[in-house]
Amino acid sequence: MYLNKVEICGVNTAELKTLREPEKMELLRRARAGDQQARDEMIRCNLRLVLSVIQKFTNRGENLDDLFQVGCVGLIKAIDHFDPNLNVRFSTYGVPMIIGEIRRYLRDNNMVRVSRSMRDLAYKAMQTREQLQGKNGREPTVEEISREMGSPKEDVVLALESIMEPSSLYDPVYSDGRDTIFVMDQIKDRSTDSDWLEEIALRQAMGELSEREKKILSLRFFSGKTQIEVSRQVGISQAQVSRIEKGALERIKKQI
Repeated sequence: MYLNKVEICGVNTAELKTLREPEKMELLRRARAGDQQARDEMIRCNLRLVLSVIQKFTNRGENLDDLFQVGCVGLIKAIDHFDPNLNVRFSTYGVPMIIGEIRRYLRDNNMVRVSRSMRDLAYKAMQTREQLQGKNGREPTVEEISREMGSPKEDVVLALESIMEPSSLYDPVYSDGRDTIFVMDQIKDRSTDSDWLEEIALRQAMGELSEREKKILSLRFFSGKTQIEVSRQVGISQAQVSRIEKGALERIKKQI
């Protein structure tokens, strides 16, 4: 990975055109009307979006090229199903679709191998559960499932847990094209109303900054980079980084 350049699956993202949101909507409308060229351009110009998503999965030990290709499948699905008439950014809909496709791939190619006998027991337990639910009209207990199967309760629980895929806090739970709900959104926290208001004010203030200012603050305070590291990555002097950083912070303070 190089400055402003990423080559993956033979694609140099530095050569990709950056689309503004109105341009994306126009391409999506044309693609929805059957324009294959517009669809292809929308896919090509959003490969950076796929790349940004797969960075969240780099600690899985998976081949990045494989994840990139799987992410592209999610991108294509998002493009084909997105409604450009909705008042929402494409990335709001696209990111959960890409994440979902990658997580399905990781689930199906799980590095933790479960024995055939354990998997068969789990599937039998699931079938028994459905049968008991249909028969009794309610969710059966583990004891009822194990008794019906003639297997120890501990074995049934272990088998079912062995085929369960752990959830990530960033797994999308629901998306209607306007808003996406993640697992973390359904977890209660101890934040007060004032905490939320401060965060909203900060986000609004950040939204008024230029792209360069946002990038520098993100690298400095979210990625923990020094001013020298930021200057190398952005391509300007440390003095310029320092001046832009101070100016951006002052503007945020005034707005908050």
